[in-house]
Formats: sequence, C-alpha cells, structure tokens
Amino acid sequence: MHYWVRASPSDFSGTLPQRRSGHTAVNIGKSKIVVFGGLVDKRFISDLCVYDIENKLWFQPECTGNGSVGQVGPSPRAFHIAIAIDCHMFVFGGRSGGKRLGDFWVLDTDIWQWSELTSFGDLPSPRDFAAASAIGNRKIVMYGGWDGKKWLSDVFVLDTISLEWMELSVSGSLPPPRCGHTATMVEKRMLVYGGRGGGGPIMGDLWALKGLLEEENETPGWTQLKLPGQAPSPRCGHTITSGGHYLLLFGGHGTGGWLSRYDIYYNECIVLDRVSVQWKRLPTSNEPPPARAYHSMTCIGSRYLLFGGFDGKSTFDDLWWLVPEEDPIAKRLTSSPAKNIPEDKDLAIAKETQLSHEPEGRICGLRITKRLDISISISVPELQIIDELEDKEFLELALSLIGVGEKFLAAQALRDHWGESTPKLIPLKELGPLGNGPSDSQFTESCFSGKEAYRFYHVKSASQWKKNDNIPRKLEI
Repeated sequence: MHYWVRASPSDFSGTLPQRRSGHTAVNIGKSKIVVFGGLVDKRFISDLCVYDIENKLWFQPECTGNGSVGQVGPSPRAFHIAIAIDCHMFVFGGRSGGKRLGDFWVLDTDIWQWSELTSFGDLPSPRDFAAASAIGNRKIVMYGGWDGKKWLSDVFVLDTISLEWMELSVSGSLPPPRCGHTATMVEKRMLVYGGRGGGGPIMGDLWALKGLLEEENETPGWTQLKLPGQAPSPRCGHTITSGGHYLLLFGGHGTGGWLSRYDIYYNECIVLDRVSVQWKRLPTSNEPPPARAYHSMTCIGSRYLLFGGFDGKSTFDDLWWLVPEEDPIAKRLTSSPAKNIPEDKDLAIAKETQLSHEPEGRICGLRITKRLDISISISVPELQIIDELEDKEFLELALSLIGVGEKFLAAQALRDHWGESTPKLIPLKELGPLGNGPSDSQFTESCFSGKEAYRFYHVKSASQWKKNDNIPRKLEI
C-alpha cells in the first residue's frame, strides 16, 4: 500500500520552485534533483532549481557559463529533454514560443557551470516533445518528437565523451511517429510508451528497442509488447519513473472521445512490474493529487516526488510525496486518533439528555461519529444544511475526483461516486462533505460480518430536504 501526501512546509527549507509545466527534473546521483525550464502563463522560463536531498533544501545556484552568442546558459524553453550522466545534466531541444530548438548544452553540477556543446555526426533536427534516456554512464538515446511540421520516429544515440551523434538504422516494423511519449532504458532495451502520433490520435502502445549496447552485437530492431494486466489508457504528457523492480506511470492526458471537446487528465498510478512482466494498478489508500500532465516525477529512495504540471486550465506549483505505508511521511495520515478519555456517569447522562432533544437528522450524525470514534461538539442547536454549490469542502472533494470541470458536473460526478460505492470504498474523510447536506446515495452493504448496514443520504440543498419529509427517517441507523 502507498500513500499520497502533499508536502508540508516542514519537509523543505529554502525557496521552492515556482509553478510550471513542461519542465524537466533529473536525479544527480543520490544527492540532488535539478529542475530546469518550463512554461507558466504562456511564458517560457530558464531558471534552475535544485533540491539538496540530504539537507532537504531547495536553492537556486548562481551559474557561470558561455554560449555561442555570449549567454550564460540555455535560453528559456519547455518540452526539452534533460538527461543526467554522473554529475552532468545534458539538455537538448525544446520549444520557446513557436520556435523548435536544436541547441545542445551540458551543466556541470559540481561547479554549476553551463557549456554549449558543438557536436558532430548525424545531428538531430530541432524538435520538442522528444523523449530520451541514459544508456549506462556514457551514452544517451533519443527517440521521436515534433519538429513543427511532422511527428518524428528517428532514433539518435549520443556519445557524451566524443560528442558524436549517430542516427540508428532500425530494420523491421517501426512504431508510428509520435511526440509526448516516454522513453525508459530497462537493462538492454529502451521502452517507449504512449504519445500523440500521426494524424493526431493519442496512443497507448508499448514498444521495446534492442541493439543499443555495442557489446551485445545485436541488430537494432523494434518489438511491440502487449503485456497482460491492467494496461493504462492511451495518453501523452505522462511520466514513467524507474523505482526498484517496477516502472511507475503517473498522469498524462488523453482524449475525451469524439463527443467531447476536452482532453481527460489522469492521476492514477500504474506500474509495469519487471518481475511478473505485467501492468498493475498501484494500490493507494487516499485521495491522489489533482490530475495533470507535463509534470515531473523523481525517485528518492523508496519515495517519489511529484512537482508541477498542467490540467488544461491551471499550472501547478504543488509538491507531493508518494510513499509506502511504512514511511514516516505516511504516518501523518495513518496515525490513529487519540482515544477519548472515559467520561463520568453524570456527564454521560447529561449528553444523553441533550441528545433526546436533538433533531432526528442530527442524532444520526452524532451516532455515526460516536461509533467511528470521532470527537465532535454537540453544542450546535440545529442541523445546518449547506447548499452543495456553496460548500467549499464538498466542491474541493468533487473537483479532486474528476480533476477539472464545471462545479455542477463535478458535484454530479461526486454524487454518482457515492451512489455506486460500498462502505469499504468510502474514505473516512468523505463523511464530512457527505454529512454537510444530510442525492439519493445509499450504502446498504455492511463492511463487517454480522453488523447492521447504514444508509446515508446527501441532499443538494435545504429546499430538497424540506420537500422530502421522509429523508430524516431514512437517516436513522
């Protein structure tokens, strides 16, 4: 079991990176994470933000360097590639405004110095939305992208010592050209998943490329993999992060179908298990971050760190941890509430007397919270019914369920979610919004053998409550 936990101010010191999407974030060994570039409010940026893992410190280093036209570092850009080899971060391409870039830079993270590189060989054309991965500790392989006119399907290998590019000649069947995909080296193969391709469709195919290691003496060739399990839906703008024996896929966006003008953004976690060689859903026990694409996800030991991204309307600046249940960060969510101190008999009698004068719906709420061992105040004189479209807690939960959308559609989606759920699937924190407006959501399946079941109702507004005199009696447990 894993938990999503939004990073708290106590997790970091220093200046956190500003909101962005289309940026890159790479691990430099086990010591730091380097975030570069991105897009915010239609503005391309070139700032460098570094997370010192040991000291839990975010900082912006003062960099030196010189480019071909005298600049210190790369120009502002997004949707570029960035790959770490030892203490160096190599950056290629990307987009700035309507221009695709083809320049090539390296950052020495020991001395924070940028250098623009003059490479030779089979130089790749300017492009954005390409994907790349390191081959060992010397070479980089890059695949695909968009050059402003067409989707690409070429494969280039860069030797970071000689600075020579080589276009790989691949025989046999080829994947459709694409951009916005991921490329991940797994032992001797590069795995490519998803992306947007020729004609515009968003794809959900998985391909493996062999022949990248000279010592293997293999003829380069693509193989399409069709793995068992719960495969992800077609998408682009997602991330795949290597951690332990599996690859973790998060986020991205796909089409909403031919009847929809809008893309669907995702926030589920799907793993490709390298041992069983199949897709699996990663069990998480609480609400995930809002759905997004063009974010970054890095691995720090057994933890994953999510930053930024875009959901079709908003650009994010939030940082989230994804941690296993034994992680200290997870204890923030899983620590048991303090048990109530037993009250004396006279106080208990007084509370029972007060309960006898409570409205019927309020009695139900008090009984539920008592059985769930939740501490509440019983001093409120009457049941308060909040219109759901004015209920901030309800709307936040509703919007987190669908990621993005109109308030009315989000509210309907949450009501449908409650209507289709069983008690086992309702997180405890959803009882707050559910009880704020005590539409016909029934839970009649008991979680516990031999125990009675409960039936909850959520009304849209006080007027609906008044029109249905039977609702308070339905709330009885």
